[in-house]
Amino acid sequence: MRLVIRNARRLDVEKMEFVEDGPLVAEDGRIASIGENAPVGAADLEIDAKGSYMLPGFIDAHVHFRLATLDFARLQRWSEVEYGIVMARLAKETLQRGFTTVRDIGGDVEGLMRAIKAGMAEGPRIFRAGRMLSQTGGHGDAESGPRPVPTCACEMRHTAFGIVADGPDAVRKAARHNLRDGSDFLKIHVSGGVASPADPLESIQYTAAEITAACEEARHRQTYVAAHAYSAESITMAVENGVHTIEHGNMIDAGAAAAVARHGAVMVPTLSTYEAMDLLGRKMGFPAANLAKNSKVLEAGLKSLEIARDAKVTLGFGTDLIGESQARQRREFAIRAEVETPKEILRSLYVVNAKLCQLEGQIGTLTPGAAADIVLTKINPLENIAALGADDAIEGVVQAGRPVS
Repeated sequence: MRLVIRNARRLDVEKMEFVEDGPLVAEDGRIASIGENAPVGAADLEIDAKGSYMLPGFIDAHVHFRLATLDFARLQRWSEVEYGIVMARLAKETLQRGFTTVRDIGGDVEGLMRAIKAGMAEGPRIFRAGRMLSQTGGHGDAESGPRPVPTCACEMRHTAFGIVADGPDAVRKAARHNLRDGSDFLKIHVSGGVASPADPLESIQYTAAEITAACEEARHRQTYVAAHAYSAESITMAVENGVHTIEHGNMIDAGAAAAVARHGAVMVPTLSTYEAMDLLGRKMGFPAANLAKNSKVLEAGLKSLEIARDAKVTLGFGTDLIGESQARQRREFAIRAEVETPKEILRSLYVVNAKLCQLEGQIGTLTPGAAADIVLTKINPLENIAALGADDAIEGVVQAGRPVS
């Protein structure tokens, strides 16, 4: 398919400014040329975008398609057919909101990816962690109720969400299994979480030896480990033992932020999810203990951004919205804008996230050779990026050269 977009103001991500440099031509899913001297010729589809701003497709570096509802009791009961139906809907809606690439950071999404590739479902390009790695009783230990006492220390359990693995050898085995099954990177949990009922936020999960084992296996596959981490101690332990991305980081302090920066690691804040859980959690049956934990990280969210910025920590852009709350995905722009400038947010969205997805130069940019992933809007995000969160903010979305319905 040959697509031509005329008269748009294109975001030059490298300069972080808008330019009017002629038509954009896309062929076979990639940008073929840009500029007044570009050979346009006949097109299968031509769009006159006069008065509009043309942005690269959005990139969300923290999603969970497998966590398809905030009603966690229902997650335990669903069949794969029910999961498939809901996950496909969530994927399509994500794409319609302008997110043409996502980093799925925990859960089995192999079937969804195959369905999208085969044209049976619409959805974003997915860079995946596969099943999350967690210790017994950790944030990723999702099975409810009492469990039999294991017969050996190396025994592992798994669900569609994660693998429970204790000790360096078991963690290494779980990491190798994920990588064998096609995971693009690995995800571990090193602190407590909001959605898990039994582990305090401040709890430290995994040891230095277990973290090192996972990071070594990732490094051998030329990839990296992401770590769910809230507390300053867990963040420091993670980056000092090889973790590349800290997910959330709400309870970071100056010392932990300095450690993240010193090791060249990245922090991916996910502030919209706490606001969403505060609004929807009680309605969806969240226990009081979970709501209390959510209030704590919600209150700390913007402060964590300020601490990270002061330490010159590289920040990505993620949302972590679950199931019904994913409709609030673009709300992250407005929350981040309370602390950061539009250029800082856009660099997180396009430059940092493209690197995290190992697709630098292919996504997050409107240049020849890159994927023809495009968002058209009447909003100038350099002047009012918060307005991108409005329901009517997006005029059109193109993925791989084809308009999204």
